[in-house]
Amino acid sequence: MKQFDARSYSIADFIEWNAGQLLDLSPKFQRRSVWTRAAKSFLIDTVLRGKPMPKVLLTQDLVGKKNVRTVVDGQQRIRTILEFVSDGFTVLAAHNADHAGKTFSALDDDTQGIILQYELGVDLLYNVSLSDMLDIFARINTYSVTLNTQEKLNAKYLGVFKTAAYELGHAYVGYVLDGGVLSEKAISRMGEAQLASDLLVALVGGVQTVKNIERYYRLYESKEVVPPEVASAIELYNETMRYIGAIYPAQELAGTNWARSHWFYTLFTCVAHALQPLVGLEDADRPSLTQAQVIYWRGQLDELSALYDRYTEDTEEDVPAAFARFINYAQRRTTDTEARRERAKYVLAALEL
Repeated sequence: MKQFDARSYSIADFIEWNAGQLLDLSPKFQRRSVWTRAAKSFLIDTVLRGKPMPKVLLTQDLVGKKNVRTVVDGQQRIRTILEFVSDGFTVLAAHNADHAGKTFSALDDDTQGIILQYELGVDLLYNVSLSDMLDIFARINTYSVTLNTQEKLNAKYLGVFKTAAYELGHAYVGYVLDGGVLSEKAISRMGEAQLASDLLVALVGGVQTVKNIERYYRLYESKEVVPPEVASAIELYNETMRYIGAIYPAQELAGTNWARSHWFYTLFTCVAHALQPLVGLEDADRPSLTQAQVIYWRGQLDELSALYDRYTEDTEEDVPAAFARFINYAQRRTTDTEARRERAKYVLAALEL
């Protein structure tokens, strides 16, 4: 027999219940983890932008003549919302520059109204015993897919670097999907976030292993505003993607080796280095790149892709030593620092006029 109804309640409803002592936020079986300031800020930004959040699970019991609601799942979300409307903290600029540094009472009436009218999806349990609630709560936490590396980082960090990388990932997800760099399955597991984070690391800290992403998430986690070097990297990222799109429209990229994820990293870092020197490629060539030279770059990149296919498919043909070295770095330890830098150096030399 069904034990719940799907409903929605506004933030104003939760405020009213809490003020009237009709909301229980401390069930015995709830975990009492404490959210960071960044996590709280990100949640309020979600509300301000009108984005959905996961459902809250409530029970409702008649106590005397009044309904008392107990939060079974979603306690930290509700606590955060109630704390914000009580002027307990402000939103960080990294999450919402328009409302950063303002308490709830300092917001204009329209913005306050948007927050108060925001509706949370709720599954309301009824006629449920404590043992049933414990079972339901256990089931909620059972149907979880084991998180991959990027998903774990997503759950752990909310700082300016991670936020910037995710926005860039979302901005170009159509291109990397249509271009064959990432599959729909990879994107469903935050593949675009990992790719964008990896590329942004290269622009901020230099060409290096993918394993260093967390280092940059951690480095910028406590920053309340976007530092100049990250802001500059965001601009360079966008300019680099504009040039890549001009060299290879998405559907045309898909038919080349440059659509392979580690080749795409090389393409991105080579284009970026041509526009602005990258750390780790100090001794590499810096071929010129302007709109007038896009066709030349396309021809050279097509040639490199074709040569790779030729030399790897015909194992009896003599391969020039330099290209053999490139092939080695394109096939082994593809995301290591050394392999990434050596691939980029070869490609940049081939692109030099």
